[in-house]
Amino acid sequence: MSLSLSSPLSLYSIPLVWFVGFYPNVLKGGLILKSIGFNNVAPRGNMARLAEKKVSPEIAAKAARLEAAHLNGTETFPLWAVAILVGNYANVDHQTLNKLAFAYVALRITFNTVYANQKTQLHGMIRSLVWTAAISIPLYILVKAANIVRVGK
Repeated sequence: MSLSLSSPLSLYSIPLVWFVGFYPNVLKGGLILKSIGFNNVAPRGNMARLAEKKVSPEIAAKAARLEAAHLNGTETFPLWAVAILVGNYANVDHQTLNKLAFAYVALRITFNTVYANQKTQLHGMIRSLVWTAAISIPLYILVKAANIVRVGK
């Protein structure tokens, strides 16, 4: 079987989106490891330790932004997973789901990159616009699927 945009691939985006949401946490861990050492016995206390150790404000701010990007990814992940599952259940066209999945993953990577590196209000506005574009995709899929189920197509 050859792969194309018409192949049923969108379900693969679920673990991929989970990973995209998780990797800022890995980057944060690396930053903490390099700056004060990572405490793997109490990993959730590393951010507090970062504040106690009086690291540079730039490192502390970057770690906080990476943590926030990770939390945002975990907050939006359930909506994405449900949208893809419902879209497949309702038989939304595979090509449509695949294109939307690709766009969502690309926007989430962009969101994480902007969030991790933002330093100005303009960067914050760009981040918010990217977030809005990204979150509209699973909402669109859910409405499209609901319309298909409602009509009985």
